[in-house]
Amino acid sequence: MLPNLKPQPADAILALMQVFRDDPRKDKIDLGVGVYKNAEGITPVMRAIKTAEKQLWESETTKAYTGLIGDPAYGVALRDMILGDAVDTARIAYAATPGGTGAIRQAVDLIKMASPTATIWLSAPTWPNHPSIIRHMGMKMAEYRYFDAATRGVDIAGMLEDLSGAKPGDIILLHGCCHNPTGANPTLSQWKDIAENLEKTGAIPMIDLAYQGFGEGLKEDAAATRLIASRFPEVLIAASCSKNFGIYRERTGLLIAISPNSATQPVTQGTLAYLNRQNFSFPPDHGARLVTMILNDPALKADWQTELEEVRLGMLSIREQLAQELRQRTNSNRFDFLAQHRGMFSRLGATPQQVETLRNTHGIYMIGDSRMNIAGLNSKTVPILAEAIISTGI
Repeated sequence: MLPNLKPQPADAILALMQVFRDDPRKDKIDLGVGVYKNAEGITPVMRAIKTAEKQLWESETTKAYTGLIGDPAYGVALRDMILGDAVDTARIAYAATPGGTGAIRQAVDLIKMASPTATIWLSAPTWPNHPSIIRHMGMKMAEYRYFDAATRGVDIAGMLEDLSGAKPGDIILLHGCCHNPTGANPTLSQWKDIAENLEKTGAIPMIDLAYQGFGEGLKEDAAATRLIASRFPEVLIAASCSKNFGIYRERTGLLIAISPNSATQPVTQGTLAYLNRQNFSFPPDHGARLVTMILNDPALKADWQTELEEVRLGMLSIREQLAQELRQRTNSNRFDFLAQHRGMFSRLGATPQQVETLRNTHGIYMIGDSRMNIAGLNSKTVPILAEAIISTGI
């Protein structure tokens, strides 16, 4: 059996991480890995997480299973943080998953069960795991235009034109905020145009919400998701706590499925529990329990929101500094898009050859499509990157 297996394509990001580790240069800069880092290059444990873990250690009395969908209190807490009062809770089903990736996988599995002939539409470009999972699950895919390579912004006209070709029942995968890999995001007005467009087609929105709180703010980053959820009879939402709670290794995610009415919700909820049982049985609880504790404790929640805002503003400061450095060096505003993008990522617009030059000559690592992680920079390395960008001819 095993000799019949064929080598699988290497994950480009993981492969780049290994090359970076093997590089002996002490002044190398890692802008490839998609993990938040502070100015010291560390992914810190947030203060509220530390406090909650201490409280949990002192109070926890059992490690018994919680349930197939996880602790219901976690689902309720995260549901309310994401959706507020945008949707009647009687229509909402949810299940805890191993991270946001697990939520995406469960969502595609749900789509395959309910509508195996549906086409799943992805933005061009999108997070590489999206097409990888969909392809592995044997579902059909299509792309819609999203990123304008000239302006480094959203190609809203192309996006709307392409999405108008979706068929009823097709799934449109949208990034709720902080688009990965480009950092370019629709305005709220454009989101309304997107919603109106999809309403005409009868397509079903699916939202990947992995960076809530990293863009414009916790509530502001949920605005597009709440808008879509309030207007459509069916919506899928894959949420992650890895970034905004800093608990990457705890694998803490949630899949939300909004049903047309309260009568169809129980079957949807039962199906989510069934899928969890088939794929991993009971979801991880530690991270989910910490999130629940924080969101339900006013003092912990306030401290977490304060630190999350510090993280968000820190990334904005780096963006503005980098745009300013490049403006001074080029005497133009052609890199101002870096200050306008939101979240950890921006697509610089460099060719693969230029990305290779940045790596080989300057020790600056980013993904081959020139996606770079802004959180990999600090105030001292920003001028180094700006100089390297200019000398490379980008």
